[in-house]
Amino acid sequence: MEVSENEEISVEDEAVDKDIFKDCSKIAFYRRQKQQLSKKSTYQALLDSVTIGKDSTRFQIINEATKVPLLAEVFVLEGNIFRLKINEETPLKPRYEVPDVLTSKPSTVRLTSCSEDTDSLILADGKGDLKCHITANPFKIDLVSKEEVIMSINSLGQLYFEHLQIPPKQRATREKEEDTSVDTSQENLEELGLWEEKFRKYVDVKVNGPASIGLDFSLPGFEHLYGIPQHAESHQLKNTGDKDAYRLYNLDVYGYKIHDKMGIYGSVPYLLAHKLGRTLGIFWLNSSETLVEINTQPTVKYALTQMDSDAVEQKNTSQTDVRWMSESGIIDVFLLTGPIPSDVFKQYSSLTGTQAMPPLFSLGYHQCRWNYEDEQDVKAVDAGFDKHDIPYDVIWLDIEHTQGKRYFTWDKKRFPNPKRMQELLQNKKRKLVVISDPHIKIDPDYSVYAKAKEQSFFVKNHEGGDFEGLCWPGLSSYLDFSNPKVREWYSSLFAFSVYQGSTDILYIWNDMNEPSVFRGPEQTMQKNVIHHGNWEHRELHNIYGFYHKATAEGLIQRSEGQERPFVLTRSFFAGSQRYGAVWTGDNTAEWSYLQISIPMLLTLSITGISFCGADIGGFIGDPKAELLVRWYQAGAYQPFFRGHATRNTKRREPWLFGEEHTRLIREAIRERYTLLPYWYSLFYRAHVASEPIMRPLWVEFPDELEAFGVEDEYMIGGALLVHPVTEPKATVVDVFLPGSNEARVWYDSKTFTAWEGACTMKIPVALDTIPVFQRGGSVVPIKTVIGKSTGWMTDSPYGLRVALSTKGSAVGELYLDDGHSFQYLHQKQFLHRKFCFCAGVLSNSCADERGHYPSNCVVEQIFVLGLKKQPSSVTIHSFDGKDQPVAFTYCAQMSTLSLEKLSLSIGTDWEVHIK
Repeated sequence: MEVSENEEISVEDEAVDKDIFKDCSKIAFYRRQKQQLSKKSTYQALLDSVTIGKDSTRFQIINEATKVPLLAEVFVLEGNIFRLKINEETPLKPRYEVPDVLTSKPSTVRLTSCSEDTDSLILADGKGDLKCHITANPFKIDLVSKEEVIMSINSLGQLYFEHLQIPPKQRATREKEEDTSVDTSQENLEELGLWEEKFRKYVDVKVNGPASIGLDFSLPGFEHLYGIPQHAESHQLKNTGDKDAYRLYNLDVYGYKIHDKMGIYGSVPYLLAHKLGRTLGIFWLNSSETLVEINTQPTVKYALTQMDSDAVEQKNTSQTDVRWMSESGIIDVFLLTGPIPSDVFKQYSSLTGTQAMPPLFSLGYHQCRWNYEDEQDVKAVDAGFDKHDIPYDVIWLDIEHTQGKRYFTWDKKRFPNPKRMQELLQNKKRKLVVISDPHIKIDPDYSVYAKAKEQSFFVKNHEGGDFEGLCWPGLSSYLDFSNPKVREWYSSLFAFSVYQGSTDILYIWNDMNEPSVFRGPEQTMQKNVIHHGNWEHRELHNIYGFYHKATAEGLIQRSEGQERPFVLTRSFFAGSQRYGAVWTGDNTAEWSYLQISIPMLLTLSITGISFCGADIGGFIGDPKAELLVRWYQAGAYQPFFRGHATRNTKRREPWLFGEEHTRLIREAIRERYTLLPYWYSLFYRAHVASEPIMRPLWVEFPDELEAFGVEDEYMIGGALLVHPVTEPKATVVDVFLPGSNEARVWYDSKTFTAWEGACTMKIPVALDTIPVFQRGGSVVPIKTVIGKSTGWMTDSPYGLRVALSTKGSAVGELYLDDGHSFQYLHQKQFLHRKFCFCAGVLSNSCADERGHYPSNCVVEQIFVLGLKKQPSSVTIHSFDGKDQPVAFTYCAQMSTLSLEKLSLSIGTDWEVHIK
C-alpha cells in the first residue's frame, strides 16, 4: 500500500463508496459452489467404515466424482445438542478449526447403534430422545425426535468440500493437473478464482488454493427463521434470491445501507428456527467469510378433485432450506434441538458462554461524541447534566483524546491532567470510557509500537514483514490478537502503572476491530496476511474482533481479579457476550435507522449478545428534536443506552433542543433509572440462565402465530412490552397485545388502563408518550428516588409495581449485589428475592439460599394494578410475629391500590395481607 507517512487522514476515509464492497456475484467461492452444485455431484457414506467410540461415531464420505474421502464425525452432546464435523481424511496440511470460542470441550453422550445395514445406520443417545438416521447413498442425515424428523442434513445434496491441493507451479507434469472436482480450463480460471481472485485493484493470492465448504439443512414445517447477525435487516430472515445471500464478513461500513444482507461489523454464524411446538438452532462454527442462503416454501392448501366424490382438501407442509457456505476451514456444526426457545438459549450458551454480568453503572446512561474537546469540555458537559437534573453515569472520549492517535496516551494540551479530570467525575460517582483501537501507529518513539515490534507481535504480510495499513494515526501495524502472548501483553497495558493517567473509573471502548484498514480491500485487511501459527487472515477474519477479549481480561487483571470490567466492542463473534457490550455501529440520524435498530437489537439478543444498543440520535448527521426525543424514548428501553455523534455534527447534549424537548429527554432517562432494579435483575438472569433481556414476542409467546413476525415492539424480560414510536408526527400507533392462548391482561404503565390481550389496539401518542405495558401476573421492582448517577442510588428505597393477572396473582424477582465486584460469584455476596401475590397476600421470600448480602434498602411503596375490590384492611405480617396495619389508597375507577411510606426490609421475609 503506497501511502505517504504524513498523509492526512479524515472522516472521509471511513465514509467510503459502497461500491468498494462485494456482492455475492463478486465472491469466487460462491460462484464455484453455485456452478458445481448445478451439476449434482453426490456424496456417499461408506457405512462399512463406521467406528463407534466413547465420544463420537466416525465414518467416511466419498465424492462420486473425485473419489477423495472425507471423514465425518457425529457427536451427541449433553443437553440435546447434535454435532457434525466433516474434514479431509488426509489433508495436505491441517485445515483451520476455530479455537477459543467454545468455553470448554463439550461433554458428550455415548451413542449406540439401533440398527445398521449397508444402506443406513440409526444412532441413538441413551435416553432415546434423539435419534440420528444416516442414509448411505446419497449421503443424508435425518435428526429424529419422538419419531418426527426435525431436521435433515444434505437432503438437497449440497455438501461441498474443496480439498487442499499442491499449487500448480509445484506439481509434476500430469495428464490433468487440476482437481477434477471443478472445471479449470484456462478461460475459466479467472472466473473461478482458484489461486488468484481479483476485485477492483486488489489481487488475493491463495497459496493454499480453493478450500471452500458448504452444506444444506432442511427444516420441515418451519417458515420463521431468525439470527445470523449482523445485518441492517428485518428480524425474521428473508428468502434469498440469486446472488443475494446473507453475508457474514466483518466490515467497517460507515452509514451502512438498511434492508441489505451485506455483512457489517460483526458475525454470529448461528440461526434459530421456530414453529408451533418446536424451536431449533444451527450454529456453524467457522470464522472465514460465510454466506447463508434461505429458501422457505410456505404451507400451500389446495383442493384435490376426484371423480364421484367431493373435493378433498390437501396440504403441502411448509419447509425451509438453509445452505451455509464458507471460504475455508472445516464443517463443524452444532444443531440445537430445543424443543422450546429457552432450551435453545441454554444449549447455545452451554457452548459459547452467557452474557457477562455487567457493573451496574454500565446500565445507566452514557454520553459520547467524537470528540469532547478537552478537560474543560468534559467538565462543562458533566455540569450540564447536573444543572438540568438529568442523571447519567459515563462520559466517553474518542480518538482525539490521545497524543496523535497513539492509544494508551493523552493529548498533553487538551488533557494535561487526566487523573484530576477523573477525580472530578469520581467525586460525582461517575465513570470515564476511552477508546482503544487495534491499529498501532508506526512510530519507533511510541513505546506501545516499539515493544510490539521488538517482540514480533504484529500481523505479518506474506513476505514475512509487518503488515502495514492505513487508519486514523496514518500508517499503522495491527496487533495479532490471535496469538495468546500478544493478548497477554496487551492485557498488561491496562495496569495503572503502565497506562499513565488511568484510574479505576476508566473503562474501554474497542472500535475499528473488524479490522478496519482504510483503502484496503473492502476497507479491511488482505486475506493472505499471516497470523500466529502461520494461518492466513482469511481463516480467522471474523474472530479478529472477538479477540479483544484481551481488553476485558486486562481490566480484570488491573484490579487483581476483584472488579468487573466494562468493554464496548464494535466487532464481535459467537462468544463475544462473555466479555462485554456491542452496538450497531455507524448509524444515521434518520427515522429509518431508528426503525431498523429494533430488529437489529432483537437479532443480537437472541444470538447470545444481550448487552446491545444503538447510538441514540444516529451517529451520522443532525437529528431534528422530534427524532432525538423518540430515539431517547426507545433507547431507554434497550439494554445499552448511549448517545453518540460523529465529528462534524452539531452538538446535541440533551439540553440543547429547547426546554420542552429537554423535559421529554429527561423523563425518558429518568424512567431508565427508575427501572434499574428490573434491568439489573434481568442481566443476572441472562448471566446465569441464558435468558435474553430484549425479547422478540415469539420468544415470550411461542404458541402465538401472530407474534412470530412482529419486530416493531418487543418484551423487556417477561413483564414489560415496549412499542417505540418510530414515525414522525405520529398521533396513534397500532400495538399488538399477545394473549390468544390464555386470558391475559395488560396495563398501560403510564395511565394504568387495563387492556385485554389477543388484539391490536390503536393507542394515541403525543410526543411525551411511549407505549409501555406491564403484563398481568408480573411484579416489577423499581427505585423510587433517582440520583445523579447509579452510584447515588445504592441505598435509595424500592417500590414494587404489582400487575395482577385475571386470576388475581403475580410473581417477580429482584437481584441485588454490590454492583461492581466478583464477590457475587466467589463469596456468594448477593440477594435474590422472590415476590409473589396470591389470594390477597404479597410475599417477599428468598429465591436463592446460597446468597447473603447486607442491604439497608427498604421497600417504601407498593402499587397494585387490577385489584377489583376495595380492601377493608391491609396489614403487614413480619416473621417476628408482629402484624401492623397500613394506610392505603384505593381507586375504584382504575382498580389500583397504593401503599406509601412503608419501611419493609428488602432482604428479609414479610407478607402484606390485603383483605
